[in-house]
Amino acid sequence: MGIGKIRTVDMTAENELEIKEAFQRAQKAHNNKAKLVASLKNRYVKLEDKSEFHEEFLRCLKYAMIIYTREPAVENVIDFAVKFAVSFETPVNEEEEEEEEEDISFLNFLFNFLLESHGASSHAVRFRVCQLVNKLLGSLSESAQIDDDLCERIHEAMLIRVTDKYPNVRIQAVLAMARLQDPSNEHCPTIKAYILLLDNDSNPEVRRAVLSCIAPSAFTLPKIYKRTRDVKEKVRKLAYQVLAEKVHIRALTIAQRVSLLHQGLNDSADSVKDVVKTGLLPAWLQLLQGDVLQLLHRLDVENCAETAVSALHALFSMMTTFDELLQNGPQLDERKLIPVDSLSCENVLYWRALCEFIKSKGAEGEELLERLLPEPAIFAEYLYSYLKSVPLMSEEEKADMTQLELVMTKEFIGQQLILLVGCLDTSEEGGRKRVLAVLQEMLVLPNTPLSLIGQLVQKLVGMLQDDQQRIAVIAEIISDVREPIVSVADTVDENEKRKKQVRLAEVKVRIVESKQALEECISCQDFGRAAELKDSISQLEELRAKISLEASQADHIKEQRVEKNDPETLLKCLTMCAEVIKRMNINRGICPTMNALIESLILPSVSNANPAVRNMAVVCVGTAALHSKDLANTHLVLLLQITQLDEPKVRISALRALIDQLLLNGINILQDKSTPQPSQAPDLLDSIDGQATQPREEDEESPVQSVLKMLSEFLDSEISELRTETAEGLAKLMYCGRIVSAKLFSRLVLLWYNPVTEDDQRLRHCLGVFLQLYARESRAHQECVEQSFLLSMRTLFNAPATSPLSEIDTSNVAELFVELTRPSALIQPAAIQGASVHESLAVRLCNEILRDASAPEVRLYCKTLGCLEISTEPGPANNELQQLLTEILQAVKDKYCIRAVEKVLSQLQGCRSAPTEAQDTVLAALDHNASEAVKDEEAKSKRARKGQKKVTVAKAAKKSCKMEESSDESDEENVPDAPPVMRPSRCAKTAALTKTKQDLTALLNKEASP
Repeated sequence: MGIGKIRTVDMTAENELEIKEAFQRAQKAHNNKAKLVASLKNRYVKLEDKSEFHEEFLRCLKYAMIIYTREPAVENVIDFAVKFAVSFETPVNEEEEEEEEEDISFLNFLFNFLLESHGASSHAVRFRVCQLVNKLLGSLSESAQIDDDLCERIHEAMLIRVTDKYPNVRIQAVLAMARLQDPSNEHCPTIKAYILLLDNDSNPEVRRAVLSCIAPSAFTLPKIYKRTRDVKEKVRKLAYQVLAEKVHIRALTIAQRVSLLHQGLNDSADSVKDVVKTGLLPAWLQLLQGDVLQLLHRLDVENCAETAVSALHALFSMMTTFDELLQNGPQLDERKLIPVDSLSCENVLYWRALCEFIKSKGAEGEELLERLLPEPAIFAEYLYSYLKSVPLMSEEEKADMTQLELVMTKEFIGQQLILLVGCLDTSEEGGRKRVLAVLQEMLVLPNTPLSLIGQLVQKLVGMLQDDQQRIAVIAEIISDVREPIVSVADTVDENEKRKKQVRLAEVKVRIVESKQALEECISCQDFGRAAELKDSISQLEELRAKISLEASQADHIKEQRVEKNDPETLLKCLTMCAEVIKRMNINRGICPTMNALIESLILPSVSNANPAVRNMAVVCVGTAALHSKDLANTHLVLLLQITQLDEPKVRISALRALIDQLLLNGINILQDKSTPQPSQAPDLLDSIDGQATQPREEDEESPVQSVLKMLSEFLDSEISELRTETAEGLAKLMYCGRIVSAKLFSRLVLLWYNPVTEDDQRLRHCLGVFLQLYARESRAHQECVEQSFLLSMRTLFNAPATSPLSEIDTSNVAELFVELTRPSALIQPAAIQGASVHESLAVRLCNEILRDASAPEVRLYCKTLGCLEISTEPGPANNELQQLLTEILQAVKDKYCIRAVEKVLSQLQGCRSAPTEAQDTVLAALDHNASEAVKDEEAKSKRARKGQKKVTVAKAAKKSCKMEESSDESDEENVPDAPPVMRPSRCAKTAALTKTKQDLTALLNKEASP
């Protein structure tokens, strides 16, 4: 009995050494883990009582599980433990059932231990538990079987861990659930958890982990597609990779395909562009058996021509030789043209894109371009014959959708053929003249579609080098279009015609009678009378000829010019005017020919009944006014009236013309103009073109102030396009220094935050870019921002509960102003003379606090004081600020305010150094997940605020169209990108690795002997 006990103890000690030795060797990367696993497995199989082995195995494993950092030794131990556990898996029907149960028992034992430990208080243990579960499930074969109850427990545990506070724990839990999802089940808990993380997780690595695991399906595809607009470059890149590798092109709608290519090829990150060009496009092409035309058909090129061209250029750029470019080229006939019967939207677009790509190569592509395009004269006749075949549709025919689509397809093909004119070699005079003649003839043709007029004029004026020649040619074409030569028949009254016939008959009778009398006189030898009759007959013959000629000319058709004023004709003429004015040299003014066109065509069209005609006329007036200040002075009031009285589209065109005038000539151009707003305008302007405005009498209204009031009212317009255009125009005027207005800046900031503009991506993007660029441009701009701070805050605090402004997070707005006025944010920081902008803002805040120390906004102002960069150097400004802070301490009663003010005061007095926490972005200051002490409920309530925005000064322009960025939890695995440094030598890296690597030997030896 005693001997048996001694043997058991010896065996146990031998087991402990064997397990410990295996773990110690597993730390070294050069050791063969397969041999270690086989050796340890042999020891395990020989044991009858496995419990002590289990306990010792877990004891050694726990030392690795308490270490959070990804040390190589720890990772090797984890991999070894996984390989050992998975080594017990055997193929189905290959071993005895009893042995299979023994194999599964160790896996079950290890899974049970991990599931019992997943809720540990240590984030390191939770991380290692999820990592082990992930590696175990991932290492099992496809045919592996796990007990249903155990599988359910694993599923439940990982669903809990995907909500862990630490992102690395969530990442491992996400990876672990990859084999537990059911893509076909809309209510699958794993799928729901994945979708929730994709939509709401603030850590980009977690979102990337979900993208790498989630299975595409009808439920998950929209979420994967949405991540292509993620704020993080790596997430967007992985989303495109997943779509390229796992999603068939047919699973995407046409709109999604076009959007993926448009956004991907124009992404701000080169890595995203590369994955679209080298991954997504080739994958789609492979699914379509390499048929580029079929790919274009899948994109519906009629509605996304430029995106399709960009995609084709991306494909062409990956081809190494010119022969590859011609392999999938269009099928040309012996004339180097696509037969008219074979023309389609896809092949003509491919032809155009290929020619433009080769032409961009310069001299090296000239020879290849000659193989793709005919002589200019031949192409001109080809283009002319095709455009003549485009039918002119009546209003009744446009109601037939089939016929309308057919005509629209013909127009699209015509557009591409016109664009091909730019690729022709027009250096030869004969071919060039023929192309010019054809372009002019097509502009005069009555059945030329309006959609092609602009492109035809662009190509025509592009081939003419002189402005005078351009204007003369276009003026002649406009004359032929508006006043064509028409055949007109002279209509004669029937009574007059009958009278002439009767008179002609009378003359004929008289001629007969005179001839009979002449014969009688001759027979009577009355020669005197005969001579008189002969003269009378001659006169009657002349009269008969004259009457006959008049009768024949009565039905003659005459040709004369007839003026046409129908909307379609006027639109054609105005479009030609607009295009030629755009190409005119802005320094040469308006020539007499163009001035005549303005007086006879453009200005009368401003009052036309058709809105499209009025809109194009306003565009022409606005463009022409840029060439002549006198013309601008004459018609500026007209533009101001149109911005308020016409239809939205026409108002927007007039507004653009007005903004262009103010940008070019300055706002002083309004000084001599009477304004259309009779009401008293508030003082919205601080300075004009850098000069302070002069005060006026109370009853005297400044034209500039009135116009700015009108623009300010447009910011509240219910027409989103008008509101956006106005905001963009004011942003341009302020950025260019034409106006300086703290009130207008405050309006723009509040408009950016206003929940009403949440869906207006263009407005959000424009203002987001403007705010950061404007504040960083100069010290004067920062002073304007500083002056608008209290204006904005008072507006928010006084907003009624029914106003959308009441939903805006005032703390976030205050932090935005702090970041915009930070002296270090200037592009070229200069030596600041006197107080900085933050010091001036601090004085403003102190005076505002002292106005009413019991007001609820005092808390926010005190908090803002602590975020300012205030100089601690002694001086008058420092002393003044200390005095104000001391008065605040005596006035306020709130403890939070007192602590915040005391902290600032101690900094100014030199008792404490300035805070060193990073304040690079407003977003970092607002991140509610950065500390473990913040409650989840508070974070959710912040995110739920409709009007709140998380602002990143460097990336504010992207916040409305991409997921809000967050700096996430303090996690050792997610560190900010370090600045570039010199690469150390190999010896230095080896020495550093030796110093920092983790070794588990000491921990394993700690309890080696009891």
